[in-house]
Amino acid sequence: MLRGTETARTRQRRPLPSLKQHYHEYVLQRIETYKNSLGRSKLLELGSEAAAEMQDTFEGQFLLTEVLMQEAVDRMIMRRLKLPAFNRWKQHYTRVRRAQREPTHWSLEPDCALAALLPRLEPEDQVLVVGPAMEPAAYLLAAYDAAVTYIAADMGAVERVESGLANEALASTAECYFVQPGCWLPPFVAALDLVVIDAACLGDVDVPARALFLTQVQAATGPGGVHVLMPGGAGLAPEALLSAYEGWARDEVARSRRRGAARKRMGIVLTCPDAQAGDQSAER
Repeated sequence: MLRGTETARTRQRRPLPSLKQHYHEYVLQRIETYKNSLGRSKLLELGSEAAAEMQDTFEGQFLLTEVLMQEAVDRMIMRRLKLPAFNRWKQHYTRVRRAQREPTHWSLEPDCALAALLPRLEPEDQVLVVGPAMEPAAYLLAAYDAAVTYIAADMGAVERVESGLANEALASTAECYFVQPGCWLPPFVAALDLVVIDAACLGDVDVPARALFLTQVQAATGPGGVHVLMPGGAGLAPEALLSAYEGWARDEVARSRRRGAARKRMGIVLTCPDAQAGDQSAER
């Protein structure tokens, strides 16, 4: 993720996955989602139907293997789901992905703090999204090819995000976990570049667990990493969490022309000082 003034400089970005890769991931996700919706008996029926079709086509002139069966079942599911061929999918994908990268597509304010940070994002940035009200943020950041980890203490929210990411063909770089704040954090393959927190969801967490959770998340954040505290609704306001960010710099990148309560709803951006991030990494 580009830090602060780096947004004004040209910097080589990591290469994006090819459209062919996105297409194969899309097909695989749809096939796996369909399989998961079937019971064991239905899956066995599907396998038997695929085996019979292959025997009829090739008149038994080959040995059925597990790989051939898997491929036959997948092709059958693709026909049932009427999945598009690559060229037709590419035209649709380009239009959809352009829309998915607009905050308003997910009912987010176009001048919210998170929207102001989008130009800084790079493919495969490590991103953590916290809380039920930040479901739209998970979709938006996944659309920018960030490696999104979504956590919430609400199982319904976790299941909705899992399903929504799959339906929007955004699941290839995202993972979802049911997590109680202060108990555990999922493993991250690298230091976090960006953390988006639904401040309101921490209002139901007791003070020691909340403090522990914020400490854990800060320790997992890399040097110069950014935290965005967003208002999620009834509950804690982002300002209530500022005391846990001693030494962090408040980033004014998300300046808004709004005033009063309307401006407060835009969220707060905080940047971890490099020295503090290094100290926390050494303690782990």
